[in-house]
Amino acid sequence: MAFESNKFSVAKKIKLPTSDFSVECNVSLGCEVDKILSIGVKAYDESSETLNGVLNYSGIVDLKIIFITPEGEINSTCHSCNFSSKFESSDILTGQEPIIILKVVDYSIESISGDSLRIVVNLNQSGLCLGQNEISSIGSNDEEVCCKNEEIEVVKFVGSKKGIFDVESETVLRENIKKVLTTESQVMLKSVESGTGFVSLQGDVLTRVLYLTEEDKFDSFYINESFKQEIEIDGVEKDYICEAYLSVKEKDVTTSIENEDNGQKLNIKVPVCANVKVFKNELITVINDLYSTKNEIALTTESFENTVVCPAVNIEDKIEGSLTLEEDAPRVDKVLFASGNGVNLTNVYLQDGQVYIEGIAKTNVVYLNDDTNSLNSVQVDVPFSFSDKFDCECDGVLIASAIVSDVDVVVKKGRDLYYDSKVKVTINCSYDNVSAVISQANISEPLSERDYAMEVIFAMSGQSAWDIAKSTHVPVEQVSAQNPDVIFPLEQDTSIVLYYKKG
Repeated sequence: MAFESNKFSVAKKIKLPTSDFSVECNVSLGCEVDKILSIGVKAYDESSETLNGVLNYSGIVDLKIIFITPEGEINSTCHSCNFSSKFESSDILTGQEPIIILKVVDYSIESISGDSLRIVVNLNQSGLCLGQNEISSIGSNDEEVCCKNEEIEVVKFVGSKKGIFDVESETVLRENIKKVLTTESQVMLKSVESGTGFVSLQGDVLTRVLYLTEEDKFDSFYINESFKQEIEIDGVEKDYICEAYLSVKEKDVTTSIENEDNGQKLNIKVPVCANVKVFKNELITVINDLYSTKNEIALTTESFENTVVCPAVNIEDKIEGSLTLEEDAPRVDKVLFASGNGVNLTNVYLQDGQVYIEGIAKTNVVYLNDDTNSLNSVQVDVPFSFSDKFDCECDGVLIASAIVSDVDVVVKKGRDLYYDSKVKVTINCSYDNVSAVISQANISEPLSERDYAMEVIFAMSGQSAWDIAKSTHVPVEQVSAQNPDVIFPLEQDTSIVLYYKKG
């Protein structure tokens, strides 16, 4: 009597520990600085390596800075700071695929000297590691072993791909631009689908352009560019389950202005980073139960966790809030522009079929004070919360990203600022299913020989032919064949007759 050792793999995500750390950025602005008006900060990971117990990765902090020189000229610059960090956990294994989430908590200007600026950016890191867990099961073709098979559905990890693609747009301007001060690009994933050998991503890139007119007035507008991009991944088939995490590589966003007979045309190229993961549902057959007609068998059953991936969901809402300036701050006579717009999701959780989203919208408001004829700036932080229906397990792990659009800040009564925007949130949810399989069977002592030719079993309501056969160590077919008028499972207590061969 022998048993085969079988193995199958299932997808498993493990949650990375959340922690905060700081990145110091030393920026050369290229000219003297009188005052910093606005700073936009974003962070993303670039490369990573998973080893047993540690995930090392490198990333970039992108800064978009608007400032005023001692001569009163408005300038801007882009700067990138490289950094490295790590996650440590005994659950991290070599070769796992990371999904790293970086949030900008806040920043502080530590010093300004000449054309040099030192900024400390506080980041929060979290995420998941994705791998394949190998599960042991058994099989048997022995005639003396009776097996009860079961089909179970598992999720398998098919593959992944990281890449960069450009989303380009052309816009005919309503008025001539003297200088583009800054652009703020965000990406929103609307759908992700698989085909044969590829994954198709559809979404929007939303870019806010802040500029100076030829009359030295500040103005801005949004450009919404839809895209459809195919990412090639080996082994992918139609209707597989896909996840995609997108971000904008801010430091490589480029703009150019072309003069035409009827005005100007603005060209923008936005590099989008994509991290795509693909899974598939598969039915596999495992032995749910077994016994021998000749020997006692000791079974070892092991449970395992398999991560189920839900389709991404997009949710939209509004953010509104106000800020009253400190008493010693110059009053606001005119809001010139808002820049460094962003949103930090502080808490996303599930409860009673609803997803609850909490966060802080951020912007830098640059305004004019008539008394001193000076430009001033203040950072506005607007807390918000909202909820929506969400169909996922209540103990699921959520990864959420958000963008803000249509940001508007107006002044009320000189010291009160009112903030209004739209927020769009993308939520990826996954949760673990717990299943069990027989991983080992050990043959023990032989069964006692029967010294009788017939046996009457007093079976109870609800018992199946398998239950009776296992308890008496006979084939299931024998129970059914020798009791042809009995319907299983039993609807009431019934006497079952079994006949045995002697000698």
